[in-house]
Amino acid sequence: MNIIRPINQNDYDALYDCAVKSGIGFTSLPVNEDLLKRKISRAERSFKADVQVPGDQGYLFVLEDSNSGEILGTSGIEAAVGLEDAFYHYHMGKVVHHSRELNVHKSIDILTLCNDYTGVTEICTLYLHEHARKHNNGRFLSKFRFLFLAEHRKRFADRVIAEMRGVSDEQGNSPFWQWLEEHFFSMDFPTADYLTGIGQKQFIAELMPKYPIYVSLLSKQAQAVIGQVHEKTRPALKLLQSEGFSCRGYVDIFDAGPTVEASLEHIRSARYSRRLPVVIGDVAGADKYMIINTRVSDFRAVMQRAVIQDNKLVISQASADALQVSSGDWVRFSPAV
Repeated sequence: MNIIRPINQNDYDALYDCAVKSGIGFTSLPVNEDLLKRKISRAERSFKADVQVPGDQGYLFVLEDSNSGEILGTSGIEAAVGLEDAFYHYHMGKVVHHSRELNVHKSIDILTLCNDYTGVTEICTLYLHEHARKHNNGRFLSKFRFLFLAEHRKRFADRVIAEMRGVSDEQGNSPFWQWLEEHFFSMDFPTADYLTGIGQKQFIAELMPKYPIYVSLLSKQAQAVIGQVHEKTRPALKLLQSEGFSCRGYVDIFDAGPTVEASLEHIRSARYSRRLPVVIGDVAGADKYMIINTRVSDFRAVMQRAVIQDNKLVISQASADALQVSSGDWVRFSPAV
């Protein structure tokens, strides 16, 4: 059985392996021993903290095969971004150049550097090993977070975002960044992405163009990838769109990948989730649900068969053991698809 639980120090080697295999452009998992260990320590503190309002907490989870003990992937939640370090985006807008005398009216697309998402909750750091990309594991590893958000509302903002990885090739070359590099940075995309991942963002404020960029002045290759996602990110974007996420005109400052957002109350899995006590019983042939316990530091999630009966959720003994619950304990759940 696959179980999602909070990360701990014993998971360092597995997290490092995820960082290596995730590749260039996966900013939240840089291949850096010290930073990854600090991520784990911060997550442990966050899960144990008594939180009344969202702050500088980062929750990192792992998907574990309970039979083999293998870590199959990871995903995370940032409670409120931009409180400690500036959180940058480009916002896509327009300016109009108009002259009545010359009968000229021209609308021009622009990109403006901003910090508009400061304080919102971010779902992030989703990586699943290729051999585990089956049996809806990827959907589970992404969507269970919406149940966690719904169950622990005071820990998170009402607005939730996800940054989608933009277009780059296998060597890490980003058409959008190549234009910025040529005119402003003299630093390749993998280096800029790595520095951001380890928290060294001062160079952005120092070197990023301060004024809006006219999109028409960018190279054709850079223009073509604005708001587009990496080929491997398309399934993740499609899943989030099915949950109610949409792009409101914000893109990444390095690869121009889109950022999507939704209000927590409008996210499908959170909105249709229910909270019921459990009973142990026979669930053969029943539908599958994502099920989480209602705890934080001892959080557990599974995707298993269950049935609603007499205003209770009937689950198997194996599911109860995995969730660390007994008959009468409460869980939150939603359909698995």
